[in-house]
Amino acid sequence: MLKDIDDREMPLLDHLVELRNRLMYSVAAIFLGFLVCYLFAEQIYAFLVQPLADIYEGETGRRMIYTGLAEAFFTYIKVAFFAGLFITFPFVATQLWMFIAPGLYKQEKQAFMPFLVATPVLFFLGGATVYYLIFPLAWQFFLSFETSGVDGSLPIQLEARVSEYLDLVMKLIFAFGLCFQLPVALTLMGRVGLVTSEQLARNRKYAIILTFVVAALLTPPDIISQVGLGLPILLLYEISIWCVRIVERRRAEAEAEESTETDAPSAEEPRE
Repeated sequence: MLKDIDDREMPLLDHLVELRNRLMYSVAAIFLGFLVCYLFAEQIYAFLVQPLADIYEGETGRRMIYTGLAEAFFTYIKVAFFAGLFITFPFVATQLWMFIAPGLYKQEKQAFMPFLVATPVLFFLGGATVYYLIFPLAWQFFLSFETSGVDGSLPIQLEARVSEYLDLVMKLIFAFGLCFQLPVALTLMGRVGLVTSEQLARNRKYAIILTFVVAALLTPPDIISQVGLGLPILLLYEISIWCVRIVERRRAEAEAEESTETDAPSAEEPRE
C-alpha cells in the first residue's frame, strides 16, 4: 500500500489561501519579467525581425512602418509581455507544482516530473524550429510576390507593419510550441489508459489528415508554413507512439511484479 502521500489535512480555506498565494507569486513574477523585458523590448523585437532583415540584406530603402500613433508603443508592450511570460514560465510552473505536489504519491511525483521538464524544452524546440527554419523560407515565399513595375505599372513592394509582423510571428511561435507538446499530451493519456499505442498506430492515417488540417488553420496560407508544421507533428506523433509503448511495457512489468509478490506464499505459512 502506498504510504508516500503527504498526510497533512488542510481545510478548504487553507487550500484557497495557498492557491491565492501561489497565484500572487506567479502574477508578481510575470509582472517583474514584463518590466525587465520592456527595457529590452526594442532589442527583442529586432531579434524577431532578424529573419526578414537577413533577406533584405544589401537592399536600400527597406523599412517597417506603423500607421497608428500608438501602434509601435503597444507592439513593444506585447513584445515585453510575451517575452516576460516566456522567461518566467519555469517559476510559474514551479508554483503550480508546489501547490499540487503535496497531494501526490511519491510514484506520481516521479511520473509527472519528466513531463514538467519536457514541456518547456519542447516548447523552446518548437519556437526555435519556426524561427530558424520556417521564417526564412516563408518570408522568402511572401516576398516573391513583389514586382518591379515593368511596362509603366507601379511596383508592388512590401512595407510590413510592426504590429502585423509581431502578430504573425507570435502566432507561429505559439502554434509550433503548442504542437510540439504532442508527445507529452499523448504519453500522459497513455499513462492513464485513455489511449494505447495500438490505437495510435492503427489511426495513423487519420492523424496525418488531421495534422495538415490543423497546420492549415494555425499557419498562414502558404505551403511552406503548413508543411513545415505538419511534418514535425507527424514525427512527434511517431515519437508519441514509441513513448506510449514504453509506458505500457513498464506498467505491465509493474503489474507482473505486483502479481508475483501477491501470489508468493507468506513466510508465516507452515510448510507441508
